Amino acid sequence: MHDSLYFTEQHGAVREMVRAFARDEVAPVAARHDADSTFPWENIRKMGELGLLGVPWSEDLGGAGLDLLSYMIVIEELARVDASHGLTVSAHTTLGTSPIVHFGTEEQRQRYVPLLASGRVLGGFGLTEPDAGSDAGGTRTTAVRRDGRWIVNGSKRFITHGSVGEIFVVTAVTDPGKGTKGISAFIMTKPTVDLAAAEAVGVGHDASLPAMAGFRAGKKEDKLGWRASDTAELVMEDVEVPDENLLGEQGKGFTNFMRTLDSGRIGIAALSLGIAQGAFEEALKYASERKQFGQAIVNFQGVSFQLSDMATELEAGRHLMYHAAWLSQNGHPFSKEAAMAKLFCSELAMRATTKAVQIHGGYGYTKDYPVERMMRDAKICEIGEGTSEIQRVVIARHLVKAMRDKG
Repeated sequence: MHDSLYFTEQHGAVREMVRAFARDEVAPVAARHDADSTFPWENIRKMGELGLLGVPWSEDLGGAGLDLLSYMIVIEELARVDASHGLTVSAHTTLGTSPIVHFGTEEQRQRYVPLLASGRVLGGFGLTEPDAGSDAGGTRTTAVRRDGRWIVNGSKRFITHGSVGEIFVVTAVTDPGKGTKGISAFIMTKPTVDLAAAEAVGVGHDASLPAMAGFRAGKKEDKLGWRASDTAELVMEDVEVPDENLLGEQGKGFTNFMRTLDSGRIGIAALSLGIAQGAFEEALKYASERKQFGQAIVNFQGVSFQLSDMATELEAGRHLMYHAAWLSQNGHPFSKEAAMAKLFCSELAMRATTKAVQIHGGYGYTKDYPVERMMRDAKICEIGEGTSEIQRVVIARHLVKAMRDKG
């Protein structure tokens, strides 16, 4: 890609640093964590030390003080080797931390962001419910005001870091009958379920955070892919949440979460792009070494054309994703571009990993090569943070609105 268009020397340095970390620390353990569905606590600590869990936040909040493009580079480079590590950074930063940075009070920012940005504890975002997936407006979790505090009841489903995390931004209905304008957001805290593992590595738990009685992790999901990423249910039974933990204005929770998801879509596009890039590189390497009929299979048109298509689509996806990130970073509207990047890159990840497995032949279907894991990791990218269908709805709305505005 024409690096000068989006990237500075500093961006190049970030890419090299994360690439080395992914190669040296992530690649050797990725298959084991995937097989066992275990959370990579040791690498979480290392990522925190490198500043990878607070890339876009200011240094006075404990972050690395880098820009949004640097953050996307981090996600892409981790996902090239292992999607679960990339997702941990993405969900923690965009979903867990950014609502507090963008919509929180100064007190809330000072209290929670340094813990999250430094990687001392992990954060998450409680939006999805058993009956509210694509229809996030169908939220059933309730928050009722009583004696200067909120009593929260309900459950959230498929929450990244649901069991390992300690700080969550959660949506609940505060004004029934007002539809999406009756949904508010709250900062809620609970201890990690992995206290022993957290103690062993020295991150993941902070004793200063109050354990809110009745707020706990439910069932951990056993997933097809993203298996080293923690996904669990959140359960809230008469949880008392102090008034000062209301995040943003009452009734603005839904609007603020939709803005958060717009940004999150660029992150999932970066993650998808990383998976596709990693699969392409594995396929190109294998095709150059594997011999059939007396020559390397890369010399056969059936294989070389597939690689050519993958390379072309990767270039297109990279432009879409970094363009959306550039728009966001420079204060331009980016909702349509984020949806386009997420749609294209997630579907590209599925196509590229499927082709990569095909190029590897029978070996591609075994655990001996990483393309098998990459193919499983790619599928959820078409579902999480807005399905492909929802992205098409968002894009279509923008197209119709633009036409009407010209009208």
